[in-house]
Amino acid sequence: MSANPQWDVSRALGVARLFHLVCGVRDACVTPFLTLYLRQLGLAAPWVGILMGTKHLVAACWAPLCTFLARSYQKRRMLLIGSLLGSAGASLLMVLVPALDGHLRERPCNGSDSVPATALPRGAAIPGNTTSAREWSSSPPVGALGLPARRRRDAPEAPGLGNGPREDRGARPSGLRGRWVGPIEEARTSTQVPGSRTSEVRDDAWESALEVVNSALALLPLGTVPENPANLSEVEEEAQALGLSLEGLRWTFTLSLGFVVFWELLTAPLEQVADDSLYEYLDFVDATDRYRHLWIWRLLGMSAGVCGITALVGQLDCLPMTNGPRGVVHFYSYSLVSILASLVSIAFPVPISRRPEPSYKTIKALSVIGGDPRLVLLALTVFFIGAVASTVQNFLFWHMKDHGSSELIMGFSVALSLLGELLLHPFKTVLLKKLSRVGVVGLGLGCLAAQLLYYSFLWSWWSVLPVQVLGAISSGALWWGVAASIEEGATPGTERPLGTMFQGHFYGGGCSLGSFVGGFVVMRFNLVVLYRSCCVVLVLWLALFLSIQPRLPKGQKINYSKLLAVEGSDTSDSEQGSERDWLVRAMKEEHCGWKG
Repeated sequence: MSANPQWDVSRALGVARLFHLVCGVRDACVTPFLTLYLRQLGLAAPWVGILMGTKHLVAACWAPLCTFLARSYQKRRMLLIGSLLGSAGASLLMVLVPALDGHLRERPCNGSDSVPATALPRGAAIPGNTTSAREWSSSPPVGALGLPARRRRDAPEAPGLGNGPREDRGARPSGLRGRWVGPIEEARTSTQVPGSRTSEVRDDAWESALEVVNSALALLPLGTVPENPANLSEVEEEAQALGLSLEGLRWTFTLSLGFVVFWELLTAPLEQVADDSLYEYLDFVDATDRYRHLWIWRLLGMSAGVCGITALVGQLDCLPMTNGPRGVVHFYSYSLVSILASLVSIAFPVPISRRPEPSYKTIKALSVIGGDPRLVLLALTVFFIGAVASTVQNFLFWHMKDHGSSELIMGFSVALSLLGELLLHPFKTVLLKKLSRVGVVGLGLGCLAAQLLYYSFLWSWWSVLPVQVLGAISSGALWWGVAASIEEGATPGTERPLGTMFQGHFYGGGCSLGSFVGGFVVMRFNLVVLYRSCCVVLVLWLALFLSIQPRLPKGQKINYSKLLAVEGSDTSDSEQGSERDWLVRAMKEEHCGWKG
């Protein structure tokens, strides 16, 4: 073997592009829809927030450590292949998590998630923020405690709800009149269909309303059921079902938490290890400038993957499994694409380090942040961005689902934001030059606040699509400003450690805290309050950021080229001595600055 082997940069970049493309498709199969699948299992917002917060926390702590160990022991390729194959198997464990209610795992084979057309008269709809009749009967509300809404099919119906003449059916519990029966009865009586089919449509609508009420009774306290001798056995059965529900909730949550943590331990180091390996490979041949555009391929993969997987799920009328929600298709697709990515990782460029890398880069990066007030403010800003963005990642699809949106529309909304970021990228230099780094960060924060406010006023399944164009600024341009600010404040050799720390630790920590808090806010209030509260907090932080940033002291950096020009014009070649050595003086000043 030659002592200086040939480095095929073009081949390495081609493999890296393909790897990023496949990994983008892989991430798009599950990551945006994970919380929606947890809702299909019957978990309410607090439990989903705990799961997602734990997931982000594991990624923020485990990924840097695992990357350091892989670099130190020269096991990067083994980690890449092991992470892809291991995550393919770990994702399938989520399919084994039992749902809280058996009705959650049953769906008709017509591929429709909405109420049949004969359930309500034409033009009638359930007002307010409540979901459709099938949604209430198949999954708990957003703010529910996670208890199933299940009743025995052979149990007798409550008095006055299904038996007796039509005129006696008004004797229903008063607690259900306003919230459950009222809107459906109003929809039944407000629209009159002329002709002989009027009575048939009204009968179908009334039978559908009775099914909603029967499902709603299980969500009410036991004290609301009339306690008469005829219903004592039913009350006892409901009490036993409540105990079984609590036990099922603990079992479902525990399994979900364990599988998600195990899955994240295998998945988290992949992206950082791949980026470090490719950067070092290109740095060896002085081609790091070609590394900057590889992120485009990941976004293209995510755009294609999120649209493809939703189209696939929408075309499946019946699953091959008899017991399983529709979300299991996401995990099967994720597993298949992970196996394909593992084949590509065999040829991924991984350099062989001939000398050990310094292990104090993270500590040095922390010292740089602590010595620069601008970086401290930027770190807090990134932390708040993560906390706010987690509410969108976790619960936006819940909000869209409550307004009748399908998964295809959800995937298309994500693709719009990603494609907008790609289309805005050619204007990156002009944007940073016209608005400055601080201005771009402020513009991104303002667009993110506007998105949150808009989300709180959604009125239809398609209304989320126009505002997704702002995602190009609130996601793309915002991070361009952050990266430019990091590059300005970083010292030589700390640019990449600082970028990794901002994206991994600060942003990931913010996502973790936002997930924990957001779930309980949704339980206590609702999604509208959550989004409006986040909007207000973000606007206040934007005002604070723009008012404090110009007043912070700017760290002085040594301009070696300027020193060289001054030294060449002021001194002659005959002058000797260390006192006129500009490089020695510069290094001394920098060393004194670090000590200070």
